[in-house]
Amino acid sequence: MYLNNFRYKKSMGQNFLIDKPTAVIESELARGRNVIELGPGAGALTAELCKTASRILAIEIDRRLFTYLNESLHCNKLKLVNSDFFKLDSSSFGGYDMLVSNVPYHLSSKVLSWIIDNRMEAVLCLQEEFVDHMRALPNTSRYTNLSVFCSLFFSVEEIAKVPASYFRPVPKVASKVVHIRIKDSRADRETMRIIAQIMVHKKKRLKNAIMGSRKALGLDKNEIGRLLSGMPNAESRPFQLQPSSILESAEYIRKELERISIDKPGMHQNGE
Repeated sequence: MYLNNFRYKKSMGQNFLIDKPTAVIESELARGRNVIELGPGAGALTAELCKTASRILAIEIDRRLFTYLNESLHCNKLKLVNSDFFKLDSSSFGGYDMLVSNVPYHLSSKVLSWIIDNRMEAVLCLQEEFVDHMRALPNTSRYTNLSVFCSLFFSVEEIAKVPASYFRPVPKVASKVVHIRIKDSRADRETMRIIAQIMVHKKKRLKNAIMGSRKALGLDKNEIGRLLSGMPNAESRPFQLQPSSILESAEYIRKELERISIDKPGMHQNGE
C-alpha cells in the first residue's frame, strides 16, 4: 500500500482516511452530484466518489500525491488538479455544486468561509470538537463565536463519528462527518466581526462585552455611551442569547458605528 512508505507532511495536516465504510457514507451523500474534493490525499474517498458522483474535481496541493493518484485512479469522471485549492479562481469551480472533503484540521474555518463565499453545499469530515462547537446551543460551555456563525449561515446535520484509528497517521482526536447546507443570512462581514468581538466576552453582560471591545471597535468613551443607550439585549449575557438575538444587537452596533463614522469631523466635506 502506498501509505506504508509515505512521508507525511505535518505542515499540510496530512492525516489520510483509510476506512472504506466511512468513505462510502460520504460518497453516498454526493450521489449524482458534481463534486469538488479538497485534498484527496491517498484517494480513499476519491475512489468511492468515482462510483457515485456525476463528476469529480479533485484538487491536491502535494505533488507526490497528485502523481500517485494520477497513476492509481482510472476514472473518466475524475479531473485531478495539482494546486492550492484556495488560490484557484472561482471560475475553476463552475458547474460543480457540492464540496466533499476530509478536511485538514487547520483548514476547517477557512473551508467554512469558502463555502459561504461560493454558496455551496458540503459534506465534510472535521475534528469532533470543532463540530461540537459548530452545533453548540446557547447556555452551554461549547457555545462560541463559531456556534453563532454556523447557526446564522448553515444547517448542519451530523452524519457519523469517525474514530482516530480510521486515519493514517493516527491523529490525537476523533472526527465527525457533517452535511452542511447554506442558509440565506443577512449577516455581512462587518456584522460578523462585531459578533466575534461580542463573543470574546460572552459571559459578561452585553453592554460590558461591548465596553471590553471598545478599542477593537474603534470607539472612544463618549461614543460608547451613545451607542449603548439604545442597544438591544444590553443586560443579557451573550452566551445565553440565541444567535438571532446576537445578530440583532450586532446589526444595531454596525449601524451606530456607521453613523458615528459619518458624524466624526473631517469624515465628510461639502455635503459629501
